[in-house]
Amino acid sequence: MQSGLAKNNKWILEFKTNDPTTNPLMGWESSSDTYSELKLEFPSKEQAIDYAKKKKIDFELIEPRKRKTVKKSYADNFLK
Repeated sequence: MQSGLAKNNKWILEFKTNDPTTNPLMGWESSSDTYSELKLEFPSKEQAIDYAKKKKIDFELIEPRKRKTVKKSYADNFLK
């Protein structure tokens, strides 16, 4: 199976959790910081950077890696 390429042209601004805590009952990590649930999408890298600078948000830019796709035929699954 090969993954599709839809919706891969967006830039996302995510906030880091300031106070991660572990739930004593279930052991899940949780936070009272509501920014950890917020994701902002931008159509371009420049718009995302401009927004972060305008709002004085410290940011780390992570460039997407180039995908190496190997085109295969369904029949290739049965070659050995």
